[in-house]
Amino acid sequence: MIYTVSRTKFYGISKFSVIFMQPQVLMMSSIRTASFKYGLPLLKSQFNGAVWPKLKRFRSFTRYGRPSEKAPKISPLQATSILQANEKIYEVIKPGSVLKSIDWNQLASNNPLEDSLAIAKLCDNRSYLLGVFDGHGGPACARVLAKRLLSYIAASLPSQHVSSLLLEQMTPTTEFRPEIESLYAHEFNQYHASVSHLRDTLSNDESQCSMDSTERALLTAFEAMDQQLSEEALAFLLGPEMSDILQRVPRWDWKPWWADAFPSRDKVLQLSTLSTAMSGAVATVAHISSNNLVIANTGDCQAVLGYLSEDGTWGARKLGKEHTSENPSEVERLYSEHPRSERDTVLRMDRLLGQLMPLRAFGDFRFKWPRHVLEKWVIPILGESALPQNYKTPPYLSARPEIIKHTLSPRDKFVVIASDGLWDLLSPTQVVRLVGEHMSGRVALGPLTLPPGDVTLEEINKMLQQRREGLSKRPLDTNAATHLIRHALASTETGLDPDRLSELLSLPDDVVRLFRDDITIVVAYFDTDYLLKSLPQSNQE
Repeated sequence: MIYTVSRTKFYGISKFSVIFMQPQVLMMSSIRTASFKYGLPLLKSQFNGAVWPKLKRFRSFTRYGRPSEKAPKISPLQATSILQANEKIYEVIKPGSVLKSIDWNQLASNNPLEDSLAIAKLCDNRSYLLGVFDGHGGPACARVLAKRLLSYIAASLPSQHVSSLLLEQMTPTTEFRPEIESLYAHEFNQYHASVSHLRDTLSNDESQCSMDSTERALLTAFEAMDQQLSEEALAFLLGPEMSDILQRVPRWDWKPWWADAFPSRDKVLQLSTLSTAMSGAVATVAHISSNNLVIANTGDCQAVLGYLSEDGTWGARKLGKEHTSENPSEVERLYSEHPRSERDTVLRMDRLLGQLMPLRAFGDFRFKWPRHVLEKWVIPILGESALPQNYKTPPYLSARPEIIKHTLSPRDKFVVIASDGLWDLLSPTQVVRLVGEHMSGRVALGPLTLPPGDVTLEEINKMLQQRREGLSKRPLDTNAATHLIRHALASTETGLDPDRLSELLSLPDDVVRLFRDDITIVVAYFDTDYLLKSLPQSNQE
């Protein structure tokens, strides 16, 4: 495959054209933007029936390919190896759990990958936390959330009384320098000691009086985590002057961190905490316990429930809405928090202050801190670009999550949590159908086992028919998350196109970001037998 990149400029408007030439395919994607400083909005174009997404984050782009370079094409076997490199399957062995298994996978577009995920089992051995974090402006914020947020949620649950709140962390977390690890441990201990007070102070409005403990724990942990990210960065920017802020947020003691000056240590802490604060991340976290599913969503990741309807067809239920300009209620919320005089500037080109696509996010404190803090302490380090235009009445951004509750029934079969890299390419209905078909096909990959007790010939015949149908849908991947990524990249009207998959996975790093985002997917399967037993006796009869 040959690609060329050309550039023209007309009154400050840059236009890039990326042309892919094959014997049967000619595609042109035109990209126009007034400034590449904070992002590269991508026009939607058609390619073999797929709709390619707009880029939703702000970041810098410096290279867009070399003229007439031939990208090496990989084989289908190599493509599968790339797709399966990060996949994992966790089988729940202990009885009495609402989950049967969890599949997850990631495919990078950015280098380094800006998405992160975290999956953990709580100390009751029956409750789970599943989190997907989609970073922007770099991977720092998403990686810190994946390392820390689930512990904060667990500590916020009233049932948790021990320090080792997560008995089993199923996903690896980033290891930071010793100074950073010490800071995070110190901060968590402070949070754990004062979490009861925080639940009261952060959840003191009347609208939350009816919330149950899980909802309040998610809300408290999200908001407290974002506040800690802010205060950690400010502490090493402002030093003793942080006391002015501590008067408003008197929750933990920062003095040990600057009482004894260690310039090398403090510089590491300053740069690390500021890097996390200036990048950002959106997040979707699910708490699953018994037959209760509670989702906390900040930004534009999504959770979708897959269920079987009464007629045996698959149905998809979105759990929450994206916090972007495409959500009218979110736009109204944003407008209501700022003067009417800012209506033309607070949201421009469908972005917050003309720069950021998600309207809720962790980090991104250049949309949250007071203007004088940015001018006095941040601009000398990061330059004038750290202060957005029309920055008048901050904060413009919040990490406050939307909470969605759902009581699971035996018809609910799985939940899919994913970054928008998946949802830009597949609809919720398509995702649920693909996972549902994958369930049938994966059963056919295993040995045929008869249920205990007497089995009639009619029942055996029915099982064989189901197995035959499953074999016709047998997937290439045993992991449902990998199955979704394969179809997101290679689906056509006539089925999977292996050549197309190879071509997309062969794109150089400086081009691939134009066509897809990082993709992170978690698929959690429910135990139908467990959900049947959890029904009230009257419903089972």
